[in-house]
Amino acid sequence: MLAADTIAAIATAPGEAAIGVIRVSGPAALAIAARLFHPAAPRSLEALPSHTVHLGQIRDPETGQPVDQVLLTLFRAPRSYTGEDVVEISAHGGPVPLRRILALCLAQGARLAEPGEFTCRAFLHGKLDLAQAEAVMDVVSARTERGLDVALGQLEGRLSALVRAARDAVLPLVAHLEATLDFPEEVPEMPRAAVAERIADARASVERLLAGAQAGRLYREGARVVIVGRPNVGKSSLLNALLREERAIVTAIPGTTRDVIEEGANIHGVPLRAIDTAGIRQTDDPIEAIGVQRTLDQLAAADLVLAVFDASQALEEDDRRLLERVRGRRVLLVANKCDLPRRADLTLLTESLPGVPLVCVSAREGTGLPALEEQVAEMLLGGWRGQEAPLVASARHQAALTAARAALQQAAATLDAGLPLELATTDLRAALDALGQVTGESVSDALLADIFGRFCIGK
Repeated sequence: MLAADTIAAIATAPGEAAIGVIRVSGPAALAIAARLFHPAAPRSLEALPSHTVHLGQIRDPETGQPVDQVLLTLFRAPRSYTGEDVVEISAHGGPVPLRRILALCLAQGARLAEPGEFTCRAFLHGKLDLAQAEAVMDVVSARTERGLDVALGQLEGRLSALVRAARDAVLPLVAHLEATLDFPEEVPEMPRAAVAERIADARASVERLLAGAQAGRLYREGARVVIVGRPNVGKSSLLNALLREERAIVTAIPGTTRDVIEEGANIHGVPLRAIDTAGIRQTDDPIEAIGVQRTLDQLAAADLVLAVFDASQALEEDDRRLLERVRGRRVLLVANKCDLPRRADLTLLTESLPGVPLVCVSAREGTGLPALEEQVAEMLLGGWRGQEAPLVASARHQAALTAARAALQQAAATLDAGLPLELATTDLRAALDALGQVTGESVSDALLADIFGRFCIGK
């Protein structure tokens, strides 16, 4: 499966910048560079040591015409990102010189890299396991500092270490059970209590990883927080307060917001899509009715609902209808306009939705917002806020770990039922396969193509 050809790509983002990088990897990387690069201090490129940087020019080998003044960085196999010979050409960051240098590399025998192919080669050469390779893209796409921390922890192998701990508890067990079947006279049967203990250890490791999967997903993918309420309770003002900017139009006229307004926010490291919606109320206005329907659609897709009420007015029938609409959802009650004399009976809110938190704020004055943000983070992350433990951030990893847990549970049930130990072997094999899907010990070419196909070209 290891490639024998040489690949090249622009490794930096499109557009104008101070520096742009062309990356070349493969067995002919040094020879291609040698035909294009003319060092300022004349030396043979192929004689230069690894991990060194050299000033010089890229010239068209057909005409001798200079293309750009560059820095060339040399990495000899296996001490490179891909595990192959790698050359990185740091040129001026305009699109024209970068495209010309890339075209020259391709003309000298390299081919254009596929999306994610450099990182795929790093995986295939054992420089990264599959979870670490996937973390490369998570580092690139991280939207908050905490999301970056989660991705870096995975890139450093912290998640892989925990997955391998679970796998290491199962692998010797499977080997022993299969040896017992193949050589019953030579290999003694393992005590059932010891088998059950090994399975319990693996299950505990998998359960710990799955417990933090929701928080990991939120740090990686973000959360949809939908602000709902009847007209003129201050939903748009609350959105502006959370964003720290005047994004939504705010007026005293009920029904100003007739469509969905969606903006990004960062609350305690979770990237949010904060969504302001049209006020929910009974209306004969066809345009407003469309806005209300769009609000209900957003409500159905929300990770968290901020149900906003006007604390300066008595609760209305539309408020009571809203309470029924959000019942059973993950919801936070927000009493707005708490800087004004209070006329709403807030106990009616908490009694209508027992156990649902209530936060009093003034979106206009900014009071209560820190408490609101704390409560939002608590409801989304639970006890995982600020935890340093590795978090499962990928839906693919979560699915694989869930499959491993189910297989381990079935193996434990086999033992509990007093059935022969060999019947648990199939389930334990399935658990091993599922755990190997995370780190790459058991992975298909199709899965690799799907994973790395989501990367950008040049990474």
